[in-house]
Amino acid sequence: MSVEDKTAVSDGIILSDAAAAKVKNLLEQEGRDDLSLRVAVQPGGCSGLRYQLFFDERSLDGDVIKDFDGVKVVTDRMSAPYLGGASIDFVDTIEKQGFTIDNPNATGSCACGDSFS
Repeated sequence: MSVEDKTAVSDGIILSDAAAAKVKNLLEQEGRDDLSLRVAVQPGGCSGLRYQLFFDERSLDGDVIKDFDGVKVVTDRMSAPYLGGASIDFVDTIEKQGFTIDNPNATGSCACGDSFS
């Protein structure tokens, strides 16, 4: 990985191709092209903080917006520092299906993987 790649990775959220394709598919099923994928960090969970992923039509003051092949990923200004360099993927295996978050800022997490510290 070059220095440029490391800089890019630490600048906001990374959405994998598989995750972007899944988000596009879900939006098409909803028949909506005005929604963004909002990623937020909220107090809670067994480790102190928990992730929230949901579709949102709102635009909040200070939002950080990134586009991944037509999929808008939005993070509020309070959550952005916790999510810099975090990558979101979509897995679909016999054991598990869903979005996963790999966050280099997390110092610990719970067994279920839904919250972090």
